[in-house]
Amino acid sequence: MIADIKKRALHRIKILEGQMRGIEKMIDNEDYCMDIITQSLAIQKSLGSLNKLLIENHLRTHVTEMFEEGGDAREAAVAELLKAFELGNNRS
Repeated sequence: MIADIKKRALHRIKILEGQMRGIEKMIDNEDYCMDIITQSLAIQKSLGSLNKLLIENHLRTHVTEMFEEGGDAREAAVAELLKAFELGNNRS
């Protein structure tokens, strides 16, 4: 993993951990539903940021290597990216 991306991803994870603890407390305290939803949406946005970092790392490392290799490796890279795109678009 690229060092800078790894550092940023781990930082994002720490933020997500704090956000999850916060929403847990909000639910336990029976806070106002819209406040909990707002926090939940912020968590989703943070997860999106983490996914963007992970995709960036994958593109800059594995996908680049797979494309350079060509043939089946290149096709596998395309399939992986299409799968990631599909997963990202099937959120509920």
